[in-house]
Amino acid sequence: MAHLILASSSPRRRELLQQLGLEFEIYSPDIDESVLPNESVAAYVERLARVKADAVAEHYPDAIIIAADTSLGVDNEILGKPESKQHAFAMWAKISGRKHDVFSGVCVRTKNEKYSIVVRTQVEFQSLTTPDMESYWATGEPVGKAGGYAIQGIAARYIPAIQGSYSNVVGLPLYETVQLLQTVKALN
Repeated sequence: MAHLILASSSPRRRELLQQLGLEFEIYSPDIDESVLPNESVAAYVERLARVKADAVAEHYPDAIIIAADTSLGVDNEILGKPESKQHAFAMWAKISGRKHDVFSGVCVRTKNEKYSIVVRTQVEFQSLTTPDMESYWATGEPVGKAGGYAIQGIAARYIPAIQGSYSNVVGLPLYETVQLLQTVKALN
């Protein structure tokens, strides 16, 4: 198999990719993640995945690169990682007691090919009280997570249902990633 690189420092993406039994290196590029004016969540995550793949390709032109980005969307607003406790509480207030969408953009790039896809999963969140938010924030789990929660962790207690890919909500939709790798002949 060709040299495979995951363009992410996310421990969750690393763990998900390891589930597939693949050998890979990690190289996390430093890119501008600013949202463009009027950019949809789907367009945003796909653009960032493609930009990450391109940035890694500059350093490893002969590698097969997997890049991804995940964000939440609610009411046409992109919810990224919380910048503070207050920011997390504001995000949770928006998703509390309702459904929201988690979008991941995935890009697989080789020297001659580049394919990307956007995967959407709908997540239902229970109504959160202020004590729920205080308790969850105190765990430290929300820090560094899109939407301020980790479905694979303590936050699972607040999520009665999802529609779509579970691994997408964690940060890397595995089925779709494998399909892209097969497209570039990285997997049989």
